[in-house]
Amino acid sequence: MRPMRRKSAVPSTAAFALPSHWSPQQALAVFECLNLLREQLWLAYGDDIQRAWRAEHRPGPIPKCADPDSPF
Repeated sequence: MRPMRRKSAVPSTAAFALPSHWSPQQALAVFECLNLLREQLWLAYGDDIQRAWRAEHRPGPIPKCADPDSPF
């Protein structure tokens, strides 16, 4: 008996497509592997990751108005 194909929760605009034929056990194994990788990346590069994230999400400069009395 073939396992039921699952509909992917990833939008079609994703950079890659997840396989829809994995068993729940296979999906869990990949999930656990990625979680371990994330933990190791955080231990090795946590401070650098935080600095890079802050730099990417820092708000830009506030645009200056030509006329400060202008309502728009």
